[in-house]
Amino acid sequence: MTNQAQASQTGDSLTPISRRFVLHWGEMGSRWGVNRTVAQIHALLFLSGRPMHAEEIAEILVVARSNVSTSLKELLSWGLVRVVHLLGDRRDHYETSRDVWELFRIVVSSRKAREFDPTVAMLKDCVADAELAAEDKAVQARIKETLALMTALSSWGEEMLRMEPATLMKVMKLGSRIQKLLRDGEAKR
Repeated sequence: MTNQAQASQTGDSLTPISRRFVLHWGEMGSRWGVNRTVAQIHALLFLSGRPMHAEEIAEILVVARSNVSTSLKELLSWGLVRVVHLLGDRRDHYETSRDVWELFRIVVSSRKAREFDPTVAMLKDCVADAELAAEDKAVQARIKETLALMTALSSWGEEMLRMEPATLMKVMKLGSRIQKLLRDGEAKR
């Protein structure tokens, strides 16, 4: 896509790099199950690093004001943006954290609560249900194995989210080194 075509999709007030980031973030959002405009608004607020009102967001992204309002409500429900007020301006302004680690924690925690935790609860109910005994032994085993895996992942995820960013980075780097050592060891066999 040419810069001119991109400019027609987003406002001219974005630099080429910012425009590229916002457009890509929208594409990635749609792949993650998030509305494209929701993701673009979040990207715009993140890059701008300042509060913006809905009309300004609509103008920059060249989207309908109603779409911006709906998208902002979704971002508010996720806890990814907050309303702020500026002196001398009666409009609501919106901002997001500038800390990428805080945003990561919010997204992971929200997704876990909305998608992962209900599945763990359902699996626990299945395992506790007396009717499970009537199921085929292989089905029983798969349900119990799935619960064990998801419970372990849930605990691990919660531990990771409690770590300070610097510590988490060290753990991730250490984990990748351990994986490389294991792969290298297997390749030598």
